[in-house]
Amino acid sequence: MNVSAKHLIAFLSISILASCGEAEPPAPALELSFEETLQIQLIEARPGDIIEVPAGTHNFVRSLSLTVPGITIRGAGMDESILSFSNQAQGAEGLLVTADDFIIEDLAIENTVGDALKINESTNVTIRRVRTEWTNGPDPENGAYGIYPVQSRNILIEGSVAIGAADAGIYVGQSSQIIVRNSRAEYNVAGIEIENSTFADVYGNVATNNTGGVLVFDLPNLEVQGGQATRVFNNQIYLNNTENFAPEGAIVRNVPPGTGLLVLANDNIEVFENEFWDNNNVNIMVYSFTLGGRTIDDPNYDPFPEQIYIYDNEYRGGGTVPRHRNLMAWHEISQVNTPNIVWDGLVKDSEEVSNIICLGPNTSASFLNLKGGEDPADVSYDPEPHSCTIPHLQKVEFDFPGDD
Repeated sequence: MNVSAKHLIAFLSISILASCGEAEPPAPALELSFEETLQIQLIEARPGDIIEVPAGTHNFVRSLSLTVPGITIRGAGMDESILSFSNQAQGAEGLLVTADDFIIEDLAIENTVGDALKINESTNVTIRRVRTEWTNGPDPENGAYGIYPVQSRNILIEGSVAIGAADAGIYVGQSSQIIVRNSRAEYNVAGIEIENSTFADVYGNVATNNTGGVLVFDLPNLEVQGGQATRVFNNQIYLNNTENFAPEGAIVRNVPPGTGLLVLANDNIEVFENEFWDNNNVNIMVYSFTLGGRTIDDPNYDPFPEQIYIYDNEYRGGGTVPRHRNLMAWHEISQVNTPNIVWDGLVKDSEEVSNIICLGPNTSASFLNLKGGEDPADVSYDPEPHSCTIPHLQKVEFDFPGDD
């Protein structure tokens, strides 16, 4: 039999086998990347699921989101499991969560176009050992917020790190029952910010190299107002002298570089046993939203701070380069460093000044009352009107999943 005949027989044999229905070998299954798998896991999650993020840098081009309650997202460490959005093309956040009983721990979220980790309208939120960072350093093109719970309740943020946010590194807004502890905020415009919120404990943190270290604000024209009952204690707040890099129009654009703690129009604030040093503008400043003639178009908004209790803090240096416009005008005349505690001196009609700010019965901290700031030569350094005490605020306590 010649070669051609052999080939013909072989061809006919194959054709017959195929016509008899012998199956072809299956195509190999496509292997999904972890990035694709994670988004599927978030969509298909069921309450009680634990989603593991392995060590390594995982690159995403679009936002992630979660709406299922009772989920834990867990990495191998904030410097080991990294969700990178350096090439993000879609979405406003890195991870957006709108779900109760949520835990996220031991991972990092880097270089998002917008906010890194946003939690919205959620109850029982635990953020533990999470790092958010823009690795190119302070830049107005960075996302606004690092760790960002808003309109939520029962929030624990602990052991976390926030670096490079163009608004606030660790921010909790329009929320209630809040604990921010043992965390670090560095090279943000605002390191740690509590805004339009109630019942917050901020303690054991380090705020350094920000424009402003810690902010406690109450602002108009927001759905939730009446911020009060925040305790700021046992923190280290130092060297917050980074130039303000917030985009034009952002409210934190008004925070002067060199500010340690800024209390704006908030009530019932207790500040104690913190260490402040080398914040070049001022270590602590308390003022009204109306300072400088700012107008208000919200009839429900109270622009004046009340019952601010500041005592037993340690101060070293600071106030060497005033940057707030009222402090600059005062400094040009006085030629001395900014005192450790500054109050703008604005009060409601006939209100007693002792109801605004109390410094304890035996304060040794230097003090400046700007008396409204209209005349930089007309100020007071006398702390005696503020030699008073205010009842201590209660410790913030609540039950939340994952509490150690």
